[in-house]
This record gives sequence, structure tokens and C-alpha cells, in this order.
Amino acid sequence: LTWPLMLGATLAIWLESGCRGPILYRQTRVGRGERLFDVIKFRSMRTDAERDGVARWAQAGDSRITRVGAVLRETRIDELPQLLNVLRGDMSFVGPRPERPQFVEQLRQTIPFYSMRHLVNPGITGWAQICYPYGASDQDAYEKLQYDLYYIKNYSFFLDVLVLLQTAHTILWGQGAR
Repeated sequence: LTWPLMLGATLAIWLESGCRGPILYRQTRVGRGERLFDVIKFRSMRTDAERDGVARWAQAGDSRITRVGAVLRETRIDELPQLLNVLRGDMSFVGPRPERPQFVEQLRQTIPFYSMRHLVNPGITGWAQICYPYGASDQDAYEKLQYDLYYIKNYSFFLDVLVLLQTAHTILWGQGAR
């Protein structure tokens, strides 16, 4: 089911980049037990997005995001290569979203219990992603942590199914937290 979408995304990125540049990108993230792993995503930003070496969250209307990348992000197709991370055991379908080590270090020092989110595998989608709109600030990270901790405390097959169904609803009908 996902292969046609992935093939279309590959072709769109390849054409937009003038048949040059990577289609996928890898980025180090923090997983369960604070173990580092490489997350795999479709490239949605320019290849020089962080040429200064400074890690920064994407903002609304971020000029680093390509036109194709904006569509991939809006439809969440950019996340599909993370199915490989799930198969490798780095991630689950549902769980707290993995963050970059630079952000984890910063947030761990300013937000109490932030490290608790690393008690479970990170997910492609999560309770915070369906309940809280996209945000890129320390306050947003604090709010999302509340949902992540709720998920960890109440983890169940039923909750995972609920999150997956709500994620599908958000993607297909554009309703819910974005």
C-alpha cells in the first residue's frame, strides 16, 4: 500500500532537485534507553538546510522546506521510510517522536522528567502528535511531554490502535492536530 506513495515521492524529489541530490536523508535521533540511531526520512528540505551546523526545529513557512517537501510533510509521506526503522527495531509505529540529541540535551535540562520519554521505543506517530498541533518551542516540547507521559503510563494495544486510527483520520481528512 505504501510503495506507490514512496515511489511517487522518490520521483517528485528527484525531479525537483534536477535529478541530483539525495532522495532520503538520515539524521541521528535518541531512542529507547537514550540509544542513538539514524532515522530515515524522505528529504523535504534543501540540501544546505543546516550548512552552519546549528540544529534548529522547522518553523511554519520555513524557507528551507522545498515545494515537494511541503506536500510530503503535509501528507506525512516524508515519514514513510521510517517503516525501515520499525523493521530494524529502532522505532515502533506508535510512541513519542524521536528527537535529535542536541534538542534532547537542551530539553532534559529545562523540562522535568523529559528523559522519561525514552522508556519506550519512539514512534512514527504518537499520542502527542494527534492531540497537540505542531510546535517548535520549548513550551511546545513541555506540552507534548505531558501527552508522551500519558501514553507511557497508559500504554496498551487499544491505545495504539486508537492513535493509528486517529493518525489515519488526520492524514486522510485533514482534521485533528496538525
